[in-house]
Amino acid sequence: MTWSWKHVALVLGSFAVLWAALQSIGVFPPQTLADMLAVLGKPAGWRNILGRMTPLMLAGLAVFVALRAGLFNIGAEGQILMGGLGAVLVGLAVPGPVGIVGAMLAGALFGALWAWPAGAIKAWRGGHEVITTIMLNQIAFLFITWLTRGPLKGDGQTNATTASLDEATRLPNLVTQGPFRWNLAFFVAVLVVTATIVWLRRSVGGYELAAVGSGPKAAEVAGVKTKTILWKAMAASGALSGLAGALLVLSSDFRLFPGLAGGYGFDALGVALLCGPTAWALIPSAFLFALVDVGTANLSLDGIPKGVSSLLLGLVILVFAAFRFRRGGTHG
Repeated sequence: MTWSWKHVALVLGSFAVLWAALQSIGVFPPQTLADMLAVLGKPAGWRNILGRMTPLMLAGLAVFVALRAGLFNIGAEGQILMGGLGAVLVGLAVPGPVGIVGAMLAGALFGALWAWPAGAIKAWRGGHEVITTIMLNQIAFLFITWLTRGPLKGDGQTNATTASLDEATRLPNLVTQGPFRWNLAFFVAVLVVTATIVWLRRSVGGYELAAVGSGPKAAEVAGVKTKTILWKAMAASGALSGLAGALLVLSSDFRLFPGLAGGYGFDALGVALLCGPTAWALIPSAFLFALVDVGTANLSLDGIPKGVSSLLLGLVILVFAAFRFRRGGTHG
């Protein structure tokens, strides 16, 4: 695709908006960017980036899978919470490696079950999935809050939280060097992303998913069971988000509490939109979001508002969307 004056104007305009916003709060943009990227030179910075990338990759993939079927899953936040619930229930009951595997499977199952109603309502009643998934987010948050303040509250805990998982029921760090940590959860996420992308590109199910997303009526004429694909796509999307919640419990938080999702579900929307129709771009997209989030967190020490990350990412998505979606099509 060739550049036009409109593309140049969009890029320059986006940078001008960012520059003006930073200048308005008394910040020098080049120095801000340098300070933000400084986390790449620190082991602790990489540890935090990789830690944030893990759920972002899976939740971003969840949104991407739904988008392939023409669905907009806004419910990743609630599905992450329910995935964490499934992981905690199994992890506390079955310690050790068996409990780890069971917790991941339970997390995916709980996430799928939580997303399924939205897909079913869309398929058979025509209800918009944006509305139903947003409602399910709030229900999930209230439900987890009640559980962690009541039936599942850990002994001796003053806050709304469950007991912590046993050391044997936590995913290990494969690389440990000083402040640097590289948890097994990261590799699990990369493996799941890779397997899902291969499935989307090379399987009949992946083809049917894309066909429904491109044109439901045409797909139905071609013999694709459109309604079945819709609810399966939403359930699969929920399963991926649920797995993200399970990995959060198994690798970093080791417990369930109302704030477990931590905004990952909403950031996942940006991750999926930024990669456009190219599924392999999910990994660098998740890296960019994690880098900006970790880098701007350090900037808060200099009095720069944390909201700068939202402004920066929003402008990046705007610029990339103008280029990528203009080409159209869906590529795995």
